[in-house]
Amino acid sequence: MQPRILRTPDAAHYLGLTASTLEKMRLSGRGPRFVRLGSRAVGYAIGDLDSFIDAGRRDSTSDPGTLSTPHRHGSTRRGRTPKAPTS
Repeated sequence: MQPRILRTPDAAHYLGLTASTLEKMRLSGRGPRFVRLGSRAVGYAIGDLDSFIDAGRRDSTSDPGTLSTPHRHGSTRRGRTPKAPTS
């Protein structure tokens, strides 16, 4: 019997990603839905992983698809707003 909930390393393997990449995607809100299992533990339902895969399906490399999460414009990778250029 296949487990219903996968922990991060197994979920990452299921998706073909590294655990680190899946963690970063979770922190940025771009990854699959997850379940809190405790104060520090998270898991992923197999159905949510499959839905995440299905949402990424495209017909061609030029097909942009639809974005499920809005992008935050005006911030840098470290979350700081860029300074306006001075003259």
